[in-house]
Amino acid sequence: MWLLARPSVLLLLCVIIGLAVRRLRPLAEFGAAAYAVILIVPVEQVVLRPLEDRFPRPAPPSRVDGILVLGGAVDEVVTADRGIPSLNDAAERMTEAVALSQRYPSARIVFSGGSGRLIPERATESDAARLLFIELGVDSTRMTFEAGSRNTWENAVLTQQAVHPAPGSVWLLVTSAAHMPRAVGVFRRLGWPVVAWPVGYKTARAPSAWFDATLPERLGRIDWGVHEWVGLIMYRLLDRTDALFPGPAQPKESG
Repeated sequence: MWLLARPSVLLLLCVIIGLAVRRLRPLAEFGAAAYAVILIVPVEQVVLRPLEDRFPRPAPPSRVDGILVLGGAVDEVVTADRGIPSLNDAAERMTEAVALSQRYPSARIVFSGGSGRLIPERATESDAARLLFIELGVDSTRMTFEAGSRNTWENAVLTQQAVHPAPGSVWLLVTSAAHMPRAVGVFRRLGWPVVAWPVGYKTARAPSAWFDATLPERLGRIDWGVHEWVGLIMYRLLDRTDALFPGPAQPKESG
């Protein structure tokens, strides 16, 4: 459904339908005006900033038992086809995991990611992640890969079943900053108090950075932000998160 429901596609459909059907010409005008506004006004800042700012990066803990990296940063199909790891614009999830593995040499490293594609491929994100981590020199005996998950809820459920985190253990959760509220809410819902370690920021406070992105980049960021807001609402309705908009040290909602 999201293939058609994302804002960038909906606006394009408005333009096409409005141009094709004379009576619906206002749709084309609306779509064109929306594109113009997105090009001139940094709308993606409004959509993404609250998500990315929700969990500030904490001070590095003195002890870390595990580093949990959520999938979404690798292209398993291209990796399998080309034979080398292929990363997308969430690549910081992977590079930060390697940096953390060096900072905490005794920590367990867990990657959670199967395939979220409509038609799953034989290769999974975990396969691509394994190849990347090994090539970057991470000790394979420290790594655990969960390859069955298709979404954030399954990331948490299947990983918890795989690693059985001990009470009181310290786990860093590495994922994109905009995705962190929903991800932390899921882990809290399952009783796993992870430490949020956000990466992959796409917004900045400096006004000089607000207008650097191209129109396709802005549309992509708006799509991503809207996807996360919709995901927060749906996950709360499905009782998959502990709050509508999880935040630092936020207690579980009553009822």
